[in-house]
Amino acid sequence: MSPTTELIVTDPRTGEPVSRVPIADASTCAEAVKRARAAASGWARTPAAERAAALTAAAAAVREAADELAELNERETGKLRDDALGGVDAGAGTLVQYAELGPLHRGRSLHGQWTATDLMVPEPRGIVAVLTPWNDPVAVAAGLLGAALVTGNAVVHKPSERSPRTGRRFAELLAEQLPDGVLEIVDGDGSVGASLASADDVDVVAHVGSSATGRAIARTCAERGAKVILENGGNDALIVDTGVSPRWAAEQAAMGAFANAGQICVSVERIYVVDAIADAFVDALVDEARAWAQRIGPLVDERQRDVVHEHVADAARAGARIRIGGEPAPGPGSFYPPTVLTDCTPDMLVMREETFGPVAPVRVVPNFDTALMEAAADRYGLAATVLTNDMARAQTAWRSLPVGTVKINAAFGGAPGGASEPRRASGSGFGFGPELLDEMTAMKVVHWSPAPHE
Repeated sequence: MSPTTELIVTDPRTGEPVSRVPIADASTCAEAVKRARAAASGWARTPAAERAAALTAAAAAVREAADELAELNERETGKLRDDALGGVDAGAGTLVQYAELGPLHRGRSLHGQWTATDLMVPEPRGIVAVLTPWNDPVAVAAGLLGAALVTGNAVVHKPSERSPRTGRRFAELLAEQLPDGVLEIVDGDGSVGASLASADDVDVVAHVGSSATGRAIARTCAERGAKVILENGGNDALIVDTGVSPRWAAEQAAMGAFANAGQICVSVERIYVVDAIADAFVDALVDEARAWAQRIGPLVDERQRDVVHEHVADAARAGARIRIGGEPAPGPGSFYPPTVLTDCTPDMLVMREETFGPVAPVRVVPNFDTALMEAAADRYGLAATVLTNDMARAQTAWRSLPVGTVKINAAFGGAPGGASEPRRASGSGFGFGPELLDEMTAMKVVHWSPAPHE
């Protein structure tokens, strides 16, 4: 199934091996699915309040293990310790959120004949394969695992091959609060994920990761009728309008492009700035990049650094100007400096593909309408940010941008419970919020009429 039998993860700060994990073979995956199937009916019949109590207990266990999980995450992915701890806290909070929402998830009564009862009842779909990423391995997994489990599904979970010990340890903390078989864990690379996606007994595949992998999963599941929930790549635009403070706009752009070394699903990937404030904005953005260089962590590994640098090099070859950064950091590890590019054009890789690194490519446009038009002309549809003081333009922007999330005057943020659907190449289905409970269940209609008396 896989050309190798072991995952070897290196510390992105030093290049030294930190994790060695066996790759599950085909029979191991099949056995995990079989155990989950055996446990599924009993878990589905468990009262919702009891399922919720198990998640609440798991959240407490995760919080107690916060330092352990953060250290594993830091060593496997290079995530800064405070960010890693924040991810653990967010994951525990998400488990609690789904523990509270799960028992409240409900169907509907319908108005039929007076003598009959008509219902719409949500039921667990069965077996959910959950394939999670490395860039926030606790927080992201908590949402998919929590929603699947609290609605009565059994789960087979494969953490990312780039953070296998972090993902496994988090899942183990959940599994300890559940009956045997309800949450199975398998380790491995893409071949293991493909094996789970093609398994006949898997009813749902929930995947957060690359668009190429998402498309392959969608094809496989379409052939056998399984449901898919996909949050895949993004190429999120940021628009800087006239009338805003160039310094403040640069702070927002830098945070969006450089936080977690640009390795966030909704990182700023391309910037459109109106010509009237472009010079002041770019100067401020270069200053911000210089400051971020003192507190940025490494990319997850050398493979990702190579992707980032190829995007930067492609832009430079095509005429982009490197204002700061642009070369891999010397010494051990997979560090890449915050990089600002100007004179960017739509055909460059940094403008049309997800770079997933600390790169801020800037394109100067004559006006807001041009910025909006170019931002919308993209095959991805995850998120976008608009910085403007003009309410009419803000309204036009959120109405016009074909993405799942639009943020006005903030690179990150949002109220708890918000749930969006990625579009186009970025995926499909709700990946978080109360609506994820709907994704994890199937609605059954019941029509109950009285039998005639003898």
